This record gives sequence, C-alpha cells and structure tokens, in this order.
Amino acid sequence: MSSTNQKIVPHLWYDKEAKEAAEFYAAIFPDSKITDVTTIHDTPSGDSDIVSFELWGQKFMAISAGPFFKINPSVSFIVNFDPSREKDTREKINEVWNKLSEGGTVLMPLDQYPFSERYGWIQDKYGLSWQLLLTNPEGEERPAILPSLLFVGENCGKAEEAIHFYLSIFKNAKQGLFARYPKGMEPDKEGTIMFSDFSLENQWFSAMDSAHEHKFNFNEAISFMVYCDTQEEIDYYWEQLSAVPEAEQCGWLKDKFGISWQIVPDEMDEMMSKGTPEQLARVTKAFLKMKKFDLVELQKAYKG
Repeated sequence: MSSTNQKIVPHLWYDKEAKEAAEFYAAIFPDSKITDVTTIHDTPSGDSDIVSFELWGQKFMAISAGPFFKINPSVSFIVNFDPSREKDTREKINEVWNKLSEGGTVLMPLDQYPFSERYGWIQDKYGLSWQLLLTNPEGEERPAILPSLLFVGENCGKAEEAIHFYLSIFKNAKQGLFARYPKGMEPDKEGTIMFSDFSLENQWFSAMDSAHEHKFNFNEAISFMVYCDTQEEIDYYWEQLSAVPEAEQCGWLKDKFGISWQIVPDEMDEMMSKGTPEQLARVTKAFLKMKKFDLVELQKAYKG
C-alpha cells in the first residue's frame, strides 16, 4: 500500500511539540520518515507547524496548535511485531519499548499475558500511548501500526455499535476479529467487546470496551482525516458522521461517540506543501471561516 492512497490518516494535536514528537517517533520505528513540515501563520494559535510523517509505512499528520487539547489513552496505537515478517522480534519489541519509555508512563508492563507472549501498554513523554504486541504469526496479517479506540464511561458497551456504524458509512469496509468479555471479568460486562478489529478504506482500526474507571475520553487531540476527491464526497461524510453542531469547524466534526474526524479534500495536502507563502496565507484565511470545507472556495483562494 503506497502512502499516497491512504484515505484515512490519524492526526495528532500538540501544544508546540508536533515536529519534535514526529522526529522522536521516526527515529524509533523502522521504515519511518518526516515527509513535510509546513508552518501556517495567523491561526487562532498563532504560528502552527503542520507535520506529515510516516511510521513503519503508516501515514500520520501532527499539528502544533496550542494547549487546547491533550492527548490521552482513549486512542492509542497498536504496534504489531510479527515473527513471520520480522527477524529478532523479541529484541525489537524490547528496544522500541525502551525508547518509548524514556520520560513515559507504563500503563501495562511489558510481560506475558493470556492473549500474547509479549505485550505492554506505554504512554510516551508526549502523552501518546502505544500497545506493543508480539503477534501470533498464524493469524491473518495486520499492518504494523493501527489506531485503537477505547470505549469508556458512557461510551462503554458501545464499541460494537460504533464498529457497525463505521462499517455502514465507509466504502471498502470489513469486519475482522471479535472477542467478547466472558463471565467473571467484572466490572466488564459479559458480551461486551474485549478486542475487535475492522478495516475502513484499507485502514485497520481496533476497538474495545472498558468498564474500569478512566479519567479520560475521546477528544480532539487525536482525530482521523478522511481525504475526499470531490465536494459530493465531502458532503457525504459530513452528513453521515457529524453529530455535534458546535464542534463543526475548519473541516472538523465530532461523531455521536465523541470521536473527531476531519473531512478534507485531497488537494489540501498539495496546497499546503507546495503553495507559496501568499497562497498558504489565502487558503488558511479561507478555511478558518469554514465549517464544512468548500472545495471550490479553497481552490479560488489558492489560485488567488
């Protein structure tokens, strides 16, 4: 899968550290690089760095846009270390764990668990959390890195509903594994989702319910960008996903589970990375006024 056709891209919001964090991650994971850094001016947060990067072949975007949202473990990233794909997986998992631990917090120690010979959950020094997993090589192949959604609080018990909701909206969608909590796992209710995964437009996600007490929930700090070819497509995703009118701004929306999405035209990346400072300024000014993106208006602003 080439990076250009990744339709859904995880987007990370930092106060000032987007570039520093991206460099930190790119140095830790194999097959990783920063592909673009653009600075936009006169946003509500002043100057903002927009950083595009790839980790183990998975495309990401990050922005430094002020202290409005803080990344938390409601969205984490699962890293699959697959012995059938990688040599010395055990050493590799330990090495990545040690690097991510630097200044970080252990949420579940790297150890043997009933579901994996080697697994650990770590929150790094920038607040982003990672689940490192030695995968069963017999299993169906999964990408090296995928986002994982944790349904907690009033969302707990809704993971299955959310998966079906997303599967119904995105084209090219498929359901993967479903593992449910058995009896006797209180506070988790029997039948709720202990682990599941699903794919939307070739992007794998994982989802689970947790009834334990968590001091966090989904917020704007981690969102998912959906790249669209046409205005019709932008309109479609906007209509299907947006559930919180007051959250609609600059191409961002929030769905009924509180997860944030950004519905963006394909051309936006090109405008941002190839535009002159004047073009960038005009496009920025135009999109800051929009809720749902208007492709024609953006093109007009770009062309001046």
